[in-house]
Amino acid sequence: MSRSTIWITGAGKGLGRALALELSARGHTIAASARTEDDLTSLAAEAAAKGGVIKPYVLDVTDKDAVPSVATQIFRDFGVPDLVILNAGTHSEVTATNFDLAEFTGVIDTNVMGVANCLSVILPAMIARKTGRVALMASVAGYRGLPTASAYSASKAALIALGEALKPELEPHGVGLHLISPGFVDTPLTRRNTFPMPFLMQPDQAARIMADGLEAGKKFEIVFPWPMKLAMKFLGILPYPLFFAITRRLVR
Repeated sequence: MSRSTIWITGAGKGLGRALALELSARGHTIAASARTEDDLTSLAAEAAAKGGVIKPYVLDVTDKDAVPSVATQIFRDFGVPDLVILNAGTHSEVTATNFDLAEFTGVIDTNVMGVANCLSVILPAMIARKTGRVALMASVAGYRGLPTASAYSASKAALIALGEALKPELEPHGVGLHLISPGFVDTPLTRRNTFPMPFLMQPDQAARIMADGLEAGKKFEIVFPWPMKLAMKFLGILPYPLFFAITRRLVR
């Protein structure tokens, strides 16, 4: 991928921030959006100190009225981006014994409807231009429903299905679509987890893998690390009796 203009949502912290810095360091121009202005200011300053270009845009992707306004600003500043990475997301533990509707709704609103809000303005612009790529930040947690992650697994499963449905529809218009499915990465979100996280990766390592995959542009799904990929793909093909025999052991 030649030097490109890339819009990354949820770029203020965690995986989105690491990916913005990595792609900026590789010479791409980054439009970074997030809810917290201070995070974006420090991100732009950190990139500039390393010779990169990151322009901040304050945005809550769940605000369906704000998304078109911010997208218009980005399009005005840079044109329609070559690549949009819809990374903004959240996680809360939601269990059968503590099925908190507000927590569940918050996860779905951010992880699913936030993506839909962005797609509603990005796809028409890319289809009209007949070029561009979109990457959806899914997760290996979307392969099967996991205890304590009913909201998160549901949201990421929705993104996987969304990507699978849209990819063949977008191809005739010259628009590409990718899924990014990380395992556990050490971020403010995963630090909320109260269970062991196998194959935990650091954000900069994960960012390099994602950037390599996006620059190559050949795969529909970028999934890592490989041991977690194998474990979750294996769970994905198990019949229910075997699958539940395993996940019952995860219930505290």
